[in-house]
Amino acid sequence: MGQAEWARDLARHLLEEPLPRRWAHTQGVAAQAESLGSILGAEADLLTAAAWLHDIGYAPALVDTGFHPLDGARYLRDVQQADDRLARLVAHHTCAECEAAERGLFDTLNAEFAKERPELVEALTYCDMTTSPDGLPVDVGTRLAEIHSRYGPGHLVSRSIAKATPCIIAAVHAVQAALGHSGQ
Repeated sequence: MGQAEWARDLARHLLEEPLPRRWAHTQGVAAQAESLGSILGAEADLLTAAAWLHDIGYAPALVDTGFHPLDGARYLRDVQQADDRLARLVAHHTCAECEAAERGLFDTLNAEFAKERPELVEALTYCDMTTSPDGLPVDVGTRLAEIHSRYGPGHLVSRSIAKATPCIIAAVHAVQAALGHSGQ
C-alpha cells in the first residue's frame, strides 16, 4: 500500500463518521492533489497523502490545542510515526503560521515542525483553498469568502485568514502558473 492509500484510510477512519462534511472536503482536496501529478513528479504521492491528512486535527479524538494543523501533525509524528515530511506538510498547510500566531502557538509550531519545501506547501494550499467544504472545486476568492462567512468577522479564524490571504492567493497563483493556467 502506498503512502496516499494509507493516508486515505486513516483520514476516513478519523473523519468520515464524526465529521462527514470535513470528510467530503478532504476527499475533494485529495482529488485536487491527484490532479497535480504532472507538476509534482515523484512527490505526487506525498502531496496526495498530505491532502488526505491535512484536516485530521479536527477529529474529536485528536483535538488537543484546538489548532488543527498542529494537532494533526503531532498525531502523525507521535502516534502514527509517519514520514517527517508528511507531518511537516500537515503542520504548515494553508499558511498555518498566521493562525498559530493568533493562538500563541507560532513558536511551538516552528520548534516542533520545520517547514517543508515551499512548492509542496503551495501545492497543498492550492488544493485546500480551491475546494469547498462540500468537496467541490471552487475559486480561491469564493473559498476565502466562505471561510469569513462561516466564522464571522471577529473570529480568530477570520482574522487569521485575512492575514494569510496574500500568502494563500500567491500559492494558488503559483500552482496555476505551474499548471499553465491563468490566474483567478
